[in-house]
Amino acid sequence: MATVGSSHRERLRHWWLRRLAASMEHPLPQRRLFLIPTRFGLGWAVLVVVLLLFGINYQNSLAYGLAFWLFSVGVVVLLRGWLNLLGVTPGLRLPREAFAGSEAPLGVVLRARRDRTALELRCDGARGWVDVVDGLGETELALPTPRRGVQPLPWLRVETRWPLGLVRVVAWVRHDGELLVWPRPVEEDESVARQGGVGLEAVDFAGLRRFQLGDSPGRVAWKQWSRTGVLATKAFSVPPRQQLWLDYEACRGDPERRLSVLCARVLAHHRAGDRYGLRLPGVTLAQGEGDAQRRRALDALARFPATRPPGVA
Repeated sequence: MATVGSSHRERLRHWWLRRLAASMEHPLPQRRLFLIPTRFGLGWAVLVVVLLLFGINYQNSLAYGLAFWLFSVGVVVLLRGWLNLLGVTPGLRLPREAFAGSEAPLGVVLRARRDRTALELRCDGARGWVDVVDGLGETELALPTPRRGVQPLPWLRVETRWPLGLVRVVAWVRHDGELLVWPRPVEEDESVARQGGVGLEAVDFAGLRRFQLGDSPGRVAWKQWSRTGVLATKAFSVPPRQQLWLDYEACRGDPERRLSVLCARVLAHHRAGDRYGLRLPGVTLAQGEGDAQRRRALDALARFPATRPPGVA
């Protein structure tokens, strides 16, 4: 029952925020800015009322003057804070990669026609501050990524308490951004994990070639130079790179551990320059190499469903 009530409150809150939130990549309009008094602001308002009552009861002109002065300062501060956020255009810069169990740097870009001061950003517990100077302000928020898979990004909240902190001017920004989180790399036993880069050293002598600037002195054929007077460099051939398959069924442990092991092997083989393919239940990634193959393999591991059909380990 408690779970049902909590789910209902969360849906109601999401619906309400969607009605209040502004759109990403559009300037924040005045109807989407909300003024929320701070404790300091409430104390300021109480002080104004107390001074006004004191002036009325005792006919004290100094209390009158101080009350009206504090009230005027409060109105000016409220207006300046509201204008500090009005017209700001927020944008997101998604991280290039994110692993489960760590943090992903979410880039936030704010644009405005004039300079803005002390803007605070909040997103899923992550906080950051930025000033807009010469029309542009940028910062990064460290978003936690507790699990792998496709994760919708929380909505962004932009606020400011500038200049005196009497009120918070708040705007919620909705978007449809998603973050693809790769599995957390887990190394296998040493004997298994070491197989990544065997046979990639240039060790087979293939002959001599003319010396070129930048060649290592250790590979210069000095004996040849002493006999002929011509500088030459020793050339070596590189053995064929490994061409292998990373197979889900060959790993041990529960499904998430298998994916984490495969993630670590993809990273290791990529560093070693191997040519590899990936086999998952229902998914086969052809052999390849380079950054594109690395990203395709890690994306496939991230998108692998958490629940599989019966009969699949």
